[in-house]
Amino acid sequence: MSSRKVEISEHGDVGVMKVITEEVGAPADNEVQIVQKAIGLNFIDIYYRTGLYAQPLPHGLGFEAAGIVEAVGSRVTHLKKGDRVAYGQSPIGAYAELRNVPAVNVLKIPDFLSFDEAAAVMLKGLTVQYLFRQTYRLQGHETILFHAAAGGVGLIACQWARALGVKLIGTVSSPEKSDIALAHGAWATIDYSKEDVVERVLSLTNGKKVPVVYDGVGKDTWERSLDCLQPRGLMVSFGNASGAVTGVNLGILASKGALYVTRPTLGPHVDTAEKLKAASDELFDMIRSKKIKVQIDQRYSLEDVGEAHQALASRKTTGATVITLD
Repeated sequence: MSSRKVEISEHGDVGVMKVITEEVGAPADNEVQIVQKAIGLNFIDIYYRTGLYAQPLPHGLGFEAAGIVEAVGSRVTHLKKGDRVAYGQSPIGAYAELRNVPAVNVLKIPDFLSFDEAAAVMLKGLTVQYLFRQTYRLQGHETILFHAAAGGVGLIACQWARALGVKLIGTVSSPEKSDIALAHGAWATIDYSKEDVVERVLSLTNGKKVPVVYDGVGKDTWERSLDCLQPRGLMVSFGNASGAVTGVNLGILASKGALYVTRPTLGPHVDTAEKLKAASDELFDMIRSKKIKVQIDQRYSLEDVGEAHQALASRKTTGATVITLD
């Protein structure tokens, strides 16, 4: 079967993304073939487009999507043709109408979740799950700092923190984004374009600072994040929206209070079918109970993926962004 997909043959700006047509063969024994209905857009897609993360060229883009199973490999037992499914991680190449995906990465989605919502929440929601429930397991009494609180991951984090009884201080770039984060459960916000993040954290915590900082921004927020941590606090650096953190002198961790640092990713937290199901079940339960609402604020076609990348990179988006396929 033929399928349109986005491919790049060189690294660079949005102009390197081309929509091509390719033939998709039958799935391998351990794969499922999915007719995709919606694709999730994430900052990691930009990292691969620009070459910040290396991948042999040419290659597709994207790791997250939802759709309907068209065919299953001979060794696949948990899925069948016609199942509504989604995945939050996969081999690179989710920007496509039709593709074969390792079945271990694919889950059935509940009836209450639309394809758009599933594509918007799998990677982002599972990211919050591992951050809050595995990397640093929040107990419900903490005050935490979360950067980019009005983004796709951030809005899920705001809601999840509220459900746990955690006071989330979220950084934002405008009053409008502050209002959105607060409406979704942030306890307080800091507009980093106008306010000193460290001073505001000190004020909001009565000088105590926070036990954990969740930072998906990277280079621009690295030192400020460390300065917001209590002695022996944990810096969770899980993204590079402003560029990678490099050239770190480990002595700075000692001088700022014997701090801990981790650079986690989703993969090792859901590297078996059992772990993936457990994390997804917890995420789906949060959505089912309406403790988390999936907010999609931008939709684009496959042909307009360049505009989608530009909007995301320039911090013009709120909530989640999806590419929709008819």
